Amino acid sequence: MLEDKILKTIKKYNLIENGDKIVVAVSGGPDSITLLNCLYELKESNKLDFEMVVAHINHGLRENAKIDEQYVFEFCNRINIRCFILHADIKKEAEIQKRGLEETGRIIRYKFFDEIQSKTNSNKIAIAHNSNDNVETIIMNIVRGSGLGGLKGIEAINGKYIRPLIETSRDDIESYCEEKKLNPRYDESNDDNVYTRNKIRNIVIPYIKQELNPNIVETITRLSNITKDDLKYLEVQTEKSYKNMILEENFSKDNVYNDEKEAKIILDLKKFNNEEKAIEKRVILYAINQLFGNTKGIEKIHIEDIIKLCNNNIGNKFLTPNKKLRVEIKNKTIVIKRLK
Repeated sequence: MLEDKILKTIKKYNLIENGDKIVVAVSGGPDSITLLNCLYELKESNKLDFEMVVAHINHGLRENAKIDEQYVFEFCNRINIRCFILHADIKKEAEIQKRGLEETGRIIRYKFFDEIQSKTNSNKIAIAHNSNDNVETIIMNIVRGSGLGGLKGIEAINGKYIRPLIETSRDDIESYCEEKKLNPRYDESNDDNVYTRNKIRNIVIPYIKQELNPNIVETITRLSNITKDDLKYLEVQTEKSYKNMILEENFSKDNVYNDEKEAKIILDLKKFNNEEKAIEKRVILYAINQLFGNTKGIEKIHIEDIIKLCNNNIGNKFLTPNKKLRVEIKNKTIVIKRLK
């Protein structure tokens, strides 16, 4: 039973705990309907104890969008689940925001999910990404020149977002829909190979399956799992190294996003230069994340320039990767500043 497989994933990653209230993102397609139906069955059979509501978005892009909306609403009504629906003009918003349709749609979706979470006092949001989505994401990251972080793919849990289907294949999902006679809706835009993900899904992966490796999805999934284990180890080592070389932390962690407050981290330059390059890169990113709460806008070239500056060990030199960050070498230390 697919429900039991998904329950195993939920338990493995501790995705759902007793008393959780979850917003389930449902488009009406096979993935999200499978997610909704499986969660409903697990709840009704008392294998999990939680509450849920559904969030559906009519993007206003497709001729069948209204039919999809009605399908989701009636499905929720049949199983007595509260359903929230947003009507959005993605095309118009994309023009206003000067962004692509995909990015605009994603921004509006997640904003809506957050709003419903707040409105219903929910603590988690369930997204229907499956193992094929994960593999597609990894291939996209490879093509774009990603490092190890891109090879881990989509996380089963990321803050409040949970993905109970992340270890379930698209084939299993489609078989489940047929078996349960769920009659999900089909988004014909999935066939439009103008989008990068669709090219990978409809052209690249089928070609690899036919010509190179019929088990490519399972193979890349194993790569993803191995990478996740390796990255966990590197994260532990990075934190140890950071704590060993830290000389001063002059910022309030409670006010990490307060740009009006100058903050800095000072590291021991000699200890930093004695580390392997893989750890050096991660220590710099770790420190920046401590100061800003994220590493947005920090590119690979910035990290390489900072490491080169540190390794050259010349005093009174500095870099400003962006207008809010300054890294300087001073008195045998590395001073990483968040500027006002």
